[in-house]
Amino acid sequence: MRSRVTIASCAAGCLMALAAPAFAQNEDSLRAFFEGKRVTVKIDMPGTSDGIDVRPDTTRAIDYKRYGDRLKSYGTAIRAGESTVVTLVKVKKDLIEFQLGGGGFGTFGDDTSTSVYIRPVEKSNREKELEKRVKEESDSRRRRQLEDELDDLRTRRERENRRIDAERARAEARKRERIAEERLRGGSRFNVRYADAVPAGLRPDDLMAALAEYVDFSNGGPAEYVDTKPAVDVAAPKPAGDAVLPRKGMTRGEAERAFGKPVIDAVDRREGSVVITTLVFVSGDQKITADFIEDVLVRYTITSR
Repeated sequence: MRSRVTIASCAAGCLMALAAPAFAQNEDSLRAFFEGKRVTVKIDMPGTSDGIDVRPDTTRAIDYKRYGDRLKSYGTAIRAGESTVVTLVKVKKDLIEFQLGGGGFGTFGDDTSTSVYIRPVEKSNREKELEKRVKEESDSRRRRQLEDELDDLRTRRERENRRIDAERARAEARKRERIAEERLRGGSRFNVRYADAVPAGLRPDDLMAALAEYVDFSNGGPAEYVDTKPAVDVAAPKPAGDAVLPRKGMTRGEAERAFGKPVIDAVDRREGSVVITTLVFVSGDQKITADFIEDVLVRYTITSR
């Protein structure tokens, strides 16, 4: 038995020793290939270090409800069609962090708290003394005098604390605005997650394939967004001039401002636990059929009227 345990321990140690260099080689090769290169995103990126989770080995690579929640909570740091720099590629056990433009607000060193502490005014020694003396005083006239002084001290303290509360609220509002601005400048990331572990020997081509639907690796400049889902009618004519194209990640409000009120009332349907709302817009000589989850555009088709 002791011999078997020793052999098993040695085997486990050997596997770990072999895995560590492979893990490091994966990360080194990916970092050398991607970091510092400019890419163009095809999907709005939330302004948070939580980024977008992509599961390439599942039938539904992105949880669009969670994605929509993050866009609503943190805003859009990088918009679809914008180019940005790959600032870090980090390989973990079952995860590859593909960081863009700084990796998203909320990384180490970022102050994410919106609270501000201003010390309130505590009871003074005189106020505490008066509270005690009022209870002990038997002379009614003298007790009223003590109560009047106590009320005056208490009123002044409470008035000062109300001023402090108002100042704290103003400071917290300013801090929320500052954090919101920093989120929009802090970049974002893709978290490419695998069921068990990052595949051994994963190459840059493999990572590009996993992110191909969401990232354009072909050039470094801004690119017009073209949705790659088969549902999009790529043969349909594009809007002329400066007309706005739909994009994944666009909110329902943005879509209605861009294309006007939908010409067909919203139609809801359920796919699993997710409710999908379909709206139809008319823009020029085109009909845009758009699917929304939690008021966030997830796919669309463009056809001629």
